Amino acid sequence: MKSMTVLYAVHDNLYVNLTNRCPCNCTFCIRHNGDGAYGSDSLWLEREPEVDEVIAEFDKYGDLSRFKEIVFCGYGEPMERAEDVAFIGCYLKDNYGVTVRLNTNGLGDKIKGYPTAKLLEGAVDIVSVSLNSYCKEKYNEVTRPKWDDAFDAMISFASDCKKYVPEVMFTVVDVIPPEDISRSKALAMSLGIKLRVRTYDS
Repeated sequence: MKSMTVLYAVHDNLYVNLTNRCPCNCTFCIRHNGDGAYGSDSLWLEREPEVDEVIAEFDKYGDLSRFKEIVFCGYGEPMERAEDVAFIGCYLKDNYGVTVRLNTNGLGDKIKGYPTAKLLEGAVDIVSVSLNSYCKEKYNEVTRPKWDDAFDAMISFASDCKKYVPEVMFTVVDVIPPEDISRSKALAMSLGIKLRVRTYDS
């Protein structure tokens, strides 16, 4: 896989770049700013790596215990490849015993056309869903998704994940107004899901 960055380390975590496909065009997306993230090589893929290629990349690292988490998060939405996320996550859990996190826009059900949260059972320890704002109108302004009902689909996915994944959280980025962050916290609390406020560069 010459000139393809599938795995890249940031601080204590190792990130998995499976795809460049995404049904959103978020106003704050780091893809607008360059080719990589946090000093990585280019995350634009010449092609999507096969599952066995991804596993081979992990095996090159040997001991993965030095990483706090293995995170599905690259220059695209990981749930575009939901079945592969599940397979690779199970492989990592079975062979390395590491903590696995999925960073997602929460639109896997819309992408795949069927409920996807159950696929993550046993494969992922933490799901971090981009809430982005507290209501459909504000969400659409920030996220700019392909589907008009994306906000409701994202909320449904996050709630569904609670049945199958030990830890589920929402995130918003601090580019939205403080009052919208407060309302997002209230929405997350009403759903029994914690909210993390991310700074723009984290």
